[in-house]
Amino acid sequence: MDHSRVPVLEALQEFRRRGDVVFGPPGHKQGRGTDPRVAEILGLDVFRSDVLSLNGLDDRRQSQGVLEQAQELMADAVGAEHAFFSTCGSSLSVKTAMCSVAGPGEKLLLSRNAHKSVIAAVIINGVEPVWVHPKFDADRHMAHPPEPDDVRDRLREHPDAKGMLLITPTDWGTCADVRGVADACHAADVPLIVDEAWGAHLPFHPALPAWGMDADADLVVTSVHKMGGAIEQSSVFHLQHDRVSPVVLKQREDLLGTTSPSSLVYAALDGWRRQMVEQGHGLLDAALHRAERIRAQLRELPALRVMGGEIIDEGLAAEFDPLKIVVDVRDLGISGMQATEWLRANRHIDMGGSDSCRISASITHSDDDETEKLLLESVRSLVEHADSIERQPAVDLPEPGTLELEQAVLPREAFFGPAEQVPAERAVGRIAAETISPYPPGVPVVAPGEKITAEVVDYLRSGMAHGFLVPDAADSSLETLRVMARA
Repeated sequence: MDHSRVPVLEALQEFRRRGDVVFGPPGHKQGRGTDPRVAEILGLDVFRSDVLSLNGLDDRRQSQGVLEQAQELMADAVGAEHAFFSTCGSSLSVKTAMCSVAGPGEKLLLSRNAHKSVIAAVIINGVEPVWVHPKFDADRHMAHPPEPDDVRDRLREHPDAKGMLLITPTDWGTCADVRGVADACHAADVPLIVDEAWGAHLPFHPALPAWGMDADADLVVTSVHKMGGAIEQSSVFHLQHDRVSPVVLKQREDLLGTTSPSSLVYAALDGWRRQMVEQGHGLLDAALHRAERIRAQLRELPALRVMGGEIIDEGLAAEFDPLKIVVDVRDLGISGMQATEWLRANRHIDMGGSDSCRISASITHSDDDETEKLLLESVRSLVEHADSIERQPAVDLPEPGTLELEQAVLPREAFFGPAEQVPAERAVGRIAAETISPYPPGVPVVAPGEKITAEVVDYLRSGMAHGFLVPDAADSSLETLRVMARA
C-alpha cells in the first residue's frame, strides 16, 4: 500500500481548500466564533481542523471512504488484518474489546494488575472475572505480567471461560510472554485480547519488545497518545484471525463509542502512521540510544536504583521496554511521589509516573539532546537536594499475597447493589462496593465484590497520609469506605 497517503489529512486539506461553510456542528464553525482569548492559547488551527466526518471530511454517505482507507493503511503498517480508530481513548476501547468476547454472566480471564478501566468494563458488562494474578516482585514492590503457565492453569480450572485479557507492557515497562499466553489461549480455542496501551511504538523497531500482532494475539488495543505521536484519546483496535468477529467488534464499538468522533484524533493517527512507516525505525533507533545513555548516567548517581534488563535475567518479566526509565528513589529517604512533586516545583519537569517507591520517564521519538540534558540535570539536582525534602510517614507496604483479595461477589452486583459508607476500620471483612485505585498508575487495590482486609486498609490509609491520590473512591480521604449493605 502507498503509505505516503494520509486520507484523513488529505480530506481535511481539501475541506479547507474548498472553503466549505458548515451549518451544523461544531458551533464554533471552524473558528469563526472562537473567542480570541481562547485562540491565543489553543491556536486557531485547532478549531479550523475540528470538522465532522459526515458532510465534512466525507460526504453524507461516506462514499469517499476516508476513514476506511486510513484504517486499512494502519492495519497494513502494523501487520494486522483489520484496524479501527477510536477517539475515546483506550479506556473505552478495552471495554469494547471485552464486550466483543464475553457477555453478561460469562467468564473472562483478566490480569489482576489491570487498569481501573478494565474493572469498569467488568461492572458494565456483567462478566464474571477470573483473575490471573501477576508475578509480584517483593523487592521492588512491583507487579509484573502473569506467565503462560498461570493462564494455562486458570483455563484448565475454568474451561467455560471465553477468553483472556492481558496487560503488557505495564506502566513500568515490564512485558509478558505474549506468544506463550496466546498459545495457551489458542490451545483452549479462546481469543487473547492484549491491552497494549503503552505499546503503540512496538511494531516499528526490532529492538523493542514483541508486538502483540506479531506474537499471535487476536485483538490488540493501543493508546497512540502514550508512546506514539498522536493527541490524547487516540486509540486503535488491531485485529487478526477469526476468534473475534470484526463485525461484532465494530458493533460493540458503535454501542459504546461517541457519535461525534474527533477529526483531530483521526488526523493525528493518520499522520503518525505515515511518519512511523517512513521514518519510524530511524526515530526509534535514536530514542533507544538516548534511553541507554540516560540509564547509564543515572546509574552513576548515588542512592538510585535504575531498572533495566536485569528484570528479565531475574525471571520476573519476559521482556522490558528500554524506552521506560524507571528509577527507585527510596534510598534517598523519599517516595516517588515526593520526588515527582519536587521535580515539578523546582525543576519544572513533569515525570511520567510515580508511586511510593519510584519515578518513571518515557523516552520517545520526540526527545532530543535538550530534553535528555534536562532530565539528567533535574534528577541529579534531586539527589543533591533530597535531604532537604521533608520526611513524611512511610507507606505501609503489604506483603505480596495480601493484595490478592477474595472475590466474594460479582463486581457488577456489588457496585450496583445496596451500599453504605462505614469508617475504614469497620470495613475490614466487609465486601467492597467501589473501586479504589491510587493514581497513577490507576491499578485498583480494591475492586467491587472483593473482601476488604486489615492489611489493605492499613496500606491505603498510610498511603493517604503520605500523599496518595484516589480519585474513584466515594470518600477521597478514605476515612470511610463504601461497602455492600448487610442483608
